[in-house]
Amino acid sequence: MGKKNKRIQSEEQQEQDQEPFNDAEKTKKSGKKRKKSKNIEEDEQKHNHVIEENNPKIIPTVSIAIPVSIIANTQSLELATRLVGQIARAATIYRIDEIVVFDNNESSLEEPLDMSSTKENESNAAFFMRILRYLETPQYLRRVLFPRHYNLRFAGLLPPLDAPHHFRKHEWGSYREGVTLEEKAPGGTFVDVGLSKNVVVDQVLSPGIRVTVAMGNDRSLSSGVLHHVVPSTTPKEEEGMYWGYKVRYAPNLSSVFEHSSYKNGYDYVIGTSEHGEAVKPSELCIPAFRHLLIAFGGLAGLEECIKMDSKLQEKDAREVFPTYLNLCPHQGSRTIRTEEAVFISLQFFQEPISRAVQNG
Repeated sequence: MGKKNKRIQSEEQQEQDQEPFNDAEKTKKSGKKRKKSKNIEEDEQKHNHVIEENNPKIIPTVSIAIPVSIIANTQSLELATRLVGQIARAATIYRIDEIVVFDNNESSLEEPLDMSSTKENESNAAFFMRILRYLETPQYLRRVLFPRHYNLRFAGLLPPLDAPHHFRKHEWGSYREGVTLEEKAPGGTFVDVGLSKNVVVDQVLSPGIRVTVAMGNDRSLSSGVLHHVVPSTTPKEEEGMYWGYKVRYAPNLSSVFEHSSYKNGYDYVIGTSEHGEAVKPSELCIPAFRHLLIAFGGLAGLEECIKMDSKLQEKDAREVFPTYLNLCPHQGSRTIRTEEAVFISLQFFQEPISRAVQNG
């Protein structure tokens, strides 16, 4: 089975995920790059935030919230990796825009994932986010954006997301994901977009930042045409293309709502639980929304997540989630695992969400 899985990997995945490595040797060879990576990550977030803030067009988004606790009882690193891979696959198949990974007992809003860290014993939240972001990143960018890490050892065994922005080297698209390079170009910056030649964008940017580049119709890479960096939402807004998901951390359930990525927060929130109301997809009416959030519970459900949150523990689940649904009322198993519930729920919501978007 292992050999069959390895055969389906791209060359880039094999180089990143399957080659054994020594953490101490890696640290020695690339220590300088590690010190920079935290700043690069912050630069990328600031750059994307500014460029999207100036974008007046708003399209409906769908987010899902997943508790970190679902990987707490996994028996091995490989099983934990596969579990996160299932969440990533579900999010991509159903065109989810954002995955919020939330803890049950943390208080700090600081993101736990440090891309420069080589520590094997990083928190469950950091592990979860690392795998999600790695899988969402096009293969040709992974070696630059993701330093080798112990917790990525089994990522190459996962089925690829094969999202629309994961272009092959021979494919042309109106937009491509790229990473800025150290080499400067006259009046701009060189960007590696996974083609035979690098392109030049009309902005001077720090190296190591992931950007979305508008490629235009001129397929001649030697013409010297300056390309434009656009918000990562542009492909979806202009051409209806799904362009992957963002990953956000929340220390607890209340922070999922209070610290939304969107300026005015989520305007419609749905909770899923075996204790919720059973409805059919044709009967569920979701109002027109700008930002929809669907929350999932862990081993003990959303009720336990609410009890462990000091801001919510006095509330009933239906106070936190006015729409509280049981999407598999006739289940044959006593329990439905969260990764299974995500697939079941997102399929269930396809019809109601489509109606809401059309009505909006």
